[in-house]
Amino acid sequence: MRGDDPNHFENRALREAMIERLPLIWWLGVQGGGYSALYPIYLVGEERADLQFVVDIDAVPQPDIAWPSTDLELDPSYRQQLTKRRLHQRPFRAAVLRAYRTSCAVCSFRHSDLLDAAHIQEDGAGGRPVVTNGLTLCKMHHAAYDRKILGITPDYEVRINAEVLREVDGPMLLHGIQEFHGQKLMVLPARRAERPNRLLLDERFQAFLNAS
Repeated sequence: MRGDDPNHFENRALREAMIERLPLIWWLGVQGGGYSALYPIYLVGEERADLQFVVDIDAVPQPDIAWPSTDLELDPSYRQQLTKRRLHQRPFRAAVLRAYRTSCAVCSFRHSDLLDAAHIQEDGAGGRPVVTNGLTLCKMHHAAYDRKILGITPDYEVRINAEVLREVDGPMLLHGIQEFHGQKLMVLPARRAERPNRLLLDERFQAFLNAS
């Protein structure tokens, strides 16, 4: 969204494009000062509180980006290097947080700055950046999920690693982790088509069990 005024003329134009389902071009900035054109993209929602529109992540084409070559200049203190960035992460996060109404699926925490769009099937395992492969998790539960301290069954039930369940520590462990064992997810997308893919959940849950 342009600036902080939802009624800025450019934002009104984007809103009209969203309503009319008009295709747009997304000029995606890449390293080296260049841009990659993604076309067509479609807007499917507006989050005025966060001053942003929601992109239909399933319809975003994969960018074909030619990264600029860079001569590395090394000295004892500095170096230049290219880094690999997940260009899909921002629209993926927006789509997943919208589906989960900006709430952690496990605990319903709603502070957006402390929420992540977690992959069920991880990027490195071929996971696609689609809502059904995502969960909105607070940073604590995201870290617990990635480290197999917390698992989620295909029936949307939370499980906690047995060793962690036996630990005795402060209130954060007790109330933030252990007490969710056996509980159903507190937040799921209202649209069934956007709910977590049960096959992907089962695959991830088996990895959790194997690590327990």
